Amino acid sequence: MEEFHKVRRLPPYVFEQVNRLKASARAGGADIIDLGMGNPDLPTPKAIVDKLCEVVQDPRTHRYSASKGIPGLRRAQASYYARRFGVKLNPDTQVVATLGSKEGFANMAQAITAPGDVILCPNPTYPIHAFGFLMAGGVIRSLSVEPDESFFGPLERAVRHSIPKPLALILNYPSNPTAHVATLDFYKDVVAFAKKHDIIVLSDLAYSEIYFDDAPPPSVLQVPGAIDITVEFTSMSKTFSMPGWRMGFAVGNERLIAALTRVKSYLDYGAFTPIQVAATHALNGDGSDIAEVRNIYKRRRDVMVDTFGKAGFEVPPPAATMFAWAKIPEKFRHLGSLEFSKLLVEKADVAVAPGIGFGEQGDDYVRLALVENEHRIRQAARNIKRFLSSADETMHNVISLNAHR
Repeated sequence: MEEFHKVRRLPPYVFEQVNRLKASARAGGADIIDLGMGNPDLPTPKAIVDKLCEVVQDPRTHRYSASKGIPGLRRAQASYYARRFGVKLNPDTQVVATLGSKEGFANMAQAITAPGDVILCPNPTYPIHAFGFLMAGGVIRSLSVEPDESFFGPLERAVRHSIPKPLALILNYPSNPTAHVATLDFYKDVVAFAKKHDIIVLSDLAYSEIYFDDAPPPSVLQVPGAIDITVEFTSMSKTFSMPGWRMGFAVGNERLIAALTRVKSYLDYGAFTPIQVAATHALNGDGSDIAEVRNIYKRRRDVMVDTFGKAGFEVPPPAATMFAWAKIPEKFRHLGSLEFSKLLVEKADVAVAPGIGFGEQGDDYVRLALVENEHRIRQAARNIKRFLSSADETMHNVISLNAHR
């Protein structure tokens, strides 16, 4: 049967190939160390869970909730932005709760995109940044992901040679998957450019609190006047280890937030009220839970960088996010990231995310998620070392290690 139009517009979901191989290996008894999916393994802090349990006892909270988020939750998010970034937001008109930042991005695409609209999107990047607009009928034009002077040449050319003129520019810093971090000066240049060309800025700031030095990542909304053209998306999934709770936010320009709010009002009734109340409690906390999560990821990062490096698989230390973005060892680079990821499952019992899944510019890389404890990360390094050291002898009949793409 012929696929439906919107399904045809979507690229193949390459992660599914690794997932099937991983499931098959586990079914056969293999102990797969899963560094693939960015699914936090840390438990949600007890105080947040306790608040949920308390509120869920009240039957009044079992009814439909507010699609845009209960008032207390929106006020808590506005207070977070004031504390963390010095950005003042009106919780009634400039904040909307979303079912995670992924849903917010997808529904923003539905709200603002007409068929054929051009969207400027980094490559590689988190898939929903492109897929959401593809499903809405948009056209993606890829850009460099590095937040430095190299970003602006391709950006200028994209605007000059796009017909129609681009509607929106997507930013994602700290970046998933590359872990690049933007500076406030970079954001100032982006905002000036976007205002000059009348382009909407959509910023994914899901990893604002997962950083490993003394320079917290900024928000683009800290730039004076950025709110005139910008909406920013955040998530509680990583910051508070709440991935399954599906709680995030979109904040910024009133017109854009109103469009997103209206679309959402047709599609959902919002998150379960007890979840929203517990999320409010988390946002109004003292930040100690966030600091502990950050420290755990930092220790895991340091162990991964050290042990993988000693195993012969160099992993540059990420400055932020819960991911490392590592180039495939030279001997295997000709295979591409999908085939190399399959090899790691088959030969080393380690699952990673192939870089091609984040865009064609990521095909020389794999993404490693810090979602296993330090002991398991060390075991993964030992497995990889054993695989790499024996590859010449054990794989000469399987693949040509001297071939080139």
